[in-house]
Amino acid sequence: MASFPWTRLILLAEGDPQAAEGQGGNPLLMQILLIWVPIGFLFWFFLMRPQSRERARRQAMLGAIKSNDRVITAGGIYGVVTNVHREADVVTIKVDESNNTKLRVSLGAIARVLPEESSGESAPNKT
Repeated sequence: MASFPWTRLILLAEGDPQAAEGQGGNPLLMQILLIWVPIGFLFWFFLMRPQSRERARRQAMLGAIKSNDRVITAGGIYGVVTNVHREADVVTIKVDESNNTKLRVSLGAIARVLPEESSGESAPNKT
């Protein structure tokens, strides 16, 4: 029965040359697995799973961008989407109404889409 060289080294370091030959079970390997498998699961659960959920949420947000959406770019520029060209990965946003200034940015440069304001909530009452 073949065993891994590092397992033999560990067993030799413990002073058990009979177990290093690979005869019988290997309780040390089971102890190592009992420690590292839960650590690997916790790593996935706390780091990889949330990251993949965030990536999926962002892809859904970028896929749903359409004209007249209010957005913020990664550089902090506020604008309104005027044109989306998905094949070229380009979004045109209008940043100034008075000068009709438009910017062409990469679709990945959109940091977030702002929620639409309803007309009744935009001006709070002051009494």
